[in-house]
Amino acid sequence: MKYQNEINKRRTFAIISHPDAGKTTLTEKLLLFGGAIQVAGAVKSNKIKKFATSDFMEIERQRGISVATSVMTFEYNGILINLLDTPGHKDFAEDTYRTLTAVDSVILVIDSVNGVEEQTRKLMEVCRMRDTPVIVFINKMDRDGKNRFDLLEEIEKELSIHLHPMTWPINSGKEFKGVYNLHDKSLRLFTANTKGSDEDLFAVINLNDTMVDEKIGEKDAGTLREDVDLVDGVHGVLMVEDYLAAKVAPVFFGSAINNFGVKELLDTFIRIAPLPQCRPTSSRIVCPDEEKLSGFVFKIHANLDPKHRDRIAFMRVCSGKFERNKYYHHVRLDKDVRFSNPYSFMAREKSIVDDAYPGDVVGLFDTGNFKIGDTLTEGENFYFTGIPTFSPEIFKEVVNKDPMKTKQLEKGLLQLTDEGVAQLFTQHGGNKKIIGCVGELQFEVIQYRLLQEYGASVQLNTLPFYKACWITSDDPKKLEEFTRFKGANTGVDKDGHLVYLAQSEWFLNTERNNNPEIEFHFSSEVHKN
Repeated sequence: MKYQNEINKRRTFAIISHPDAGKTTLTEKLLLFGGAIQVAGAVKSNKIKKFATSDFMEIERQRGISVATSVMTFEYNGILINLLDTPGHKDFAEDTYRTLTAVDSVILVIDSVNGVEEQTRKLMEVCRMRDTPVIVFINKMDRDGKNRFDLLEEIEKELSIHLHPMTWPINSGKEFKGVYNLHDKSLRLFTANTKGSDEDLFAVINLNDTMVDEKIGEKDAGTLREDVDLVDGVHGVLMVEDYLAAKVAPVFFGSAINNFGVKELLDTFIRIAPLPQCRPTSSRIVCPDEEKLSGFVFKIHANLDPKHRDRIAFMRVCSGKFERNKYYHHVRLDKDVRFSNPYSFMAREKSIVDDAYPGDVVGLFDTGNFKIGDTLTEGENFYFTGIPTFSPEIFKEVVNKDPMKTKQLEKGLLQLTDEGVAQLFTQHGGNKKIIGCVGELQFEVIQYRLLQEYGASVQLNTLPFYKACWITSDDPKKLEEFTRFKGANTGVDKDGHLVYLAQSEWFLNTERNNNPEIEFHFSSEVHKN
């Protein structure tokens, strides 16, 4: 229990949502509370030149969307918070799925106007697979949205999760007057275009007090009393163990853009959110309070600073203590490595750290040694499990428009696909390079970054493939035979694993029926050597 004090101080979580639900705005408000930034960036505003703190890639600034997970560390009321802001756009879902393997809990942002959206459902499926505790923040209460009871019912039904309101809204849209905190019995009043401050906070000993009528009007006070009676009758007091077991999700209402309802969320988060948790590995369960270090790489980012062509591997510390300049065992490469300049992050701002503890995310300067899923230990050979690589759904051939830049293109393709947002395949019997992605926007980002960061100009031609499947067999001859006959449809990923590229579901099913000795896999555990 050597590092228990440090472990007790840490909370590591991700913010997830459908695009445009207000996730990046909420991130910034949390950073403001933590004193990590002084001015919030004006997201998507062309008039103001400050950008969202967590959006640090040039293309993100131009498009006004988050396409890469940002890591930010800040302190609030003596708790060290590691916040991972994830891409909301569905084309970057894989980056988000992997980020969810590196956190202990999640805040899910839902737009009160649109309710549950497609991406929200997918993200919640991943949380449920891992039993990740979830807190829900219902945003944009200052806009005309759905009825609060209907919205809660929709969330419960669509996301298969039990909700427990912690605050309760007084109206919505133009009539939005504030929230009542069901936990500490206080009323916070809302004024449009101002930041929620402690001056707007009133302790309410009894909701029947005439002060409530004075503050919000008789009609709204009457509705609030009825609502609170109903909510209290149904939900009672939050059982923290049910939240930690991912059986119940506490709910907060507010308006992130107005910094309203955010403090209640943050105060509750540091009170109930889980400490760093034990994690499964290939040989045993590893717990944070173990003396020896272990951690895994869940994200790689090339050219964080385009001037320096740097490549950063983001490692989640799972146990023990990480120390600068100390040698650690790289399990996949079976070699010892050390890091003289490990970083902690505030989006693009990096600062060198001397040590890190379970729950922390450390940026390791990487010269090409790391792949997503790699594990560092103090000598023990195991790897952390459950970090998936999914089958892409859109495929394009990379055509080099400038043969003089072939080397730069090769390097750019390798480095950008190492980041995990796209996969690189080489066709059998030829040198055709194929990129596979989950969504169209990823191709746009890759094409842009190849040109801007590597000087390589490419054309991307769509290919008629429907899925990539990793193929394995106990009979090497059968595999060799299959790849020889299906040359146009087979290739290797960049780690040398065989892949079958199916034109359609029918072709895939036919090949599976005709080749019972060969196994077709739709995801590849990225720890494969």
